[in-house]
Amino acid sequence: MFNMLPQITIRDLIDISIVSFLIYRVLIYLSRTRAIQILFGIMTIVMLSVLARLFHLYTLSFLLNNVLTIGIFALIVIFQPEIRKLLARLGEGQMGLFAQKYEAEKVIDEIVRAAATMSEDKIGALIVIERDVKTDSYAEAGTEIDGEISKELLITIFWPGTPLHDGAVIVREDRIKKAGVFLPLTLNTKLPQVVGTRHRAAIGITEETDAIAVVVSEETGNISIAYHGKLIKNIEPQRLKRLLKSLLVKEVETKNTVKALITTFLKGENVEKDS
Repeated sequence: MFNMLPQITIRDLIDISIVSFLIYRVLIYLSRTRAIQILFGIMTIVMLSVLARLFHLYTLSFLLNNVLTIGIFALIVIFQPEIRKLLARLGEGQMGLFAQKYEAEKVIDEIVRAAATMSEDKIGALIVIERDVKTDSYAEAGTEIDGEISKELLITIFWPGTPLHDGAVIVREDRIKKAGVFLPLTLNTKLPQVVGTRHRAAIGITEETDAIAVVVSEETGNISIAYHGKLIKNIEPQRLKRLLKSLLVKEVETKNTVKALITTFLKGENVEKDS
């Protein structure tokens, strides 16, 4: 009886591991966008279709099957932005694992110092920190900066009267990539009317991507932080620093550790082959 069972080889395990990893990364990517809600809706329709077949509900089964057939073509249209971004990330050779090493703590320090100064002087600011999901599609109309992040550069950009002070700044790793970026506003109708445009833009970009947004109110000087579509208002610089560290430092350290292990493993393989 046991001899009839298929033999699982190392190659099969590698194959399953690669497929599992790819599915996991795609789901992680989708979970940070609104596409995951549509995906859950499709899974619900599939489950209803299976149940309809089991209980011989022919009319419902016919209807759901036709919906799924049409849905395959609709998916290409609905998921077009996500598919384009996903393919772009694959083309770049990174799916949130091989991110370039950078000192996250230094970036956090510069952002916190700038936010604290702008808070005291009531200078409005919106700083978006990229994580895994790129913000290129939202920042196309922004002005290219590509400068090393610093407190002085951030304050200069947001200084009242300068051409770029009204938009957002996009931070990618340890560099300011773009400034003067106008972001999508959240469609959340539950927000109070007093929530301004900067805060709505901060929530909007964190609903569409996994970015983190730091906001300084021009009216009150209060500092806020947005992530995963949620907004925490009126926080002190030290708390801002703790929040950014909890969201960024551990993530970057994990990526760098995994990257180092893979690099070491590959180098080890090359040494063995050379010998």
